[in-house]
Amino acid sequence: MNPFEKQTNIPGIKSIIAVGSGKGGVGKSTLSTNLALAMARMGKKVGLLDADIYGPSIPRLFGLLNQKPPLTNGGKILPHERYGVKIMSMGFLVGEENALVWRGPMIFKALEQLLKDVAWGDLDILVMDLPPGTGDVPLTLAQKTPLSGAIAISTPQNLSLADTKKSIDMFQKLQVPVLGLIENMSGLFPKGELDSYLQSQKIKKLGSLPFASALAQSSEIGIPLSETDPRNEIVETFKTIAKEVLNLILDPKFSELNAQKGKMISN
Repeated sequence: MNPFEKQTNIPGIKSIIAVGSGKGGVGKSTLSTNLALAMARMGKKVGLLDADIYGPSIPRLFGLLNQKPPLTNGGKILPHERYGVKIMSMGFLVGEENALVWRGPMIFKALEQLLKDVAWGDLDILVMDLPPGTGDVPLTLAQKTPLSGAIAISTPQNLSLADTKKSIDMFQKLQVPVLGLIENMSGLFPKGELDSYLQSQKIKKLGSLPFASALAQSSEIGIPLSETDPRNEIVETFKTIAKEVLNLILDPKFSELNAQKGKMISN
């Protein structure tokens, strides 16, 4: 099966990056948020799509709990904007305390709405925070969206790595370029075989982030660390990772692959 045959481009968006993990609780949403913020501070037009249908975290990370998005005259959904980032999440449509008891068809309809019915405007980058795992939701998003690349998130121990391998394998089978992996909470957990795995797969480690109480606190109060402490070492690390990701997207080999995907989409 052609993994791109049902893809449709999203008008106005130059590049889409998926952030995925095989396991929940590894800091994927926090890293997606801070990566988007770092790119915005570099002068890029950035959007952040919280695609974790069942467990959206982005509204809390931006202090936007219980904030409904407005509609445009054309019926499109306007994303919220904070700190230079345009944000959309299922959490804006369903309260944090409400369980989403939906099955397949309703979920896929919601995904289509998040992808096509949001008035993003012109964006250089859309960061897509995927749900954990390789089930129907992350698979459908990765399959239907013309991704420029994917970033994997893992903690150092083998328990997390075992699931992250599955997420990376999903991207590779869908021919999505794996831009690299970010190691989160380094030093907090026992060191596993992460580095040797990345070396064997020729996957770049984009950066290592220690467990930082300042980052955890900023996430809890809904004000990004880049706003409360812009000179923090963690903020600088995110800037470095953001620069590396942008450079990889502009790399000719990734551009060539995406051009091939574009031909497959149009056909």
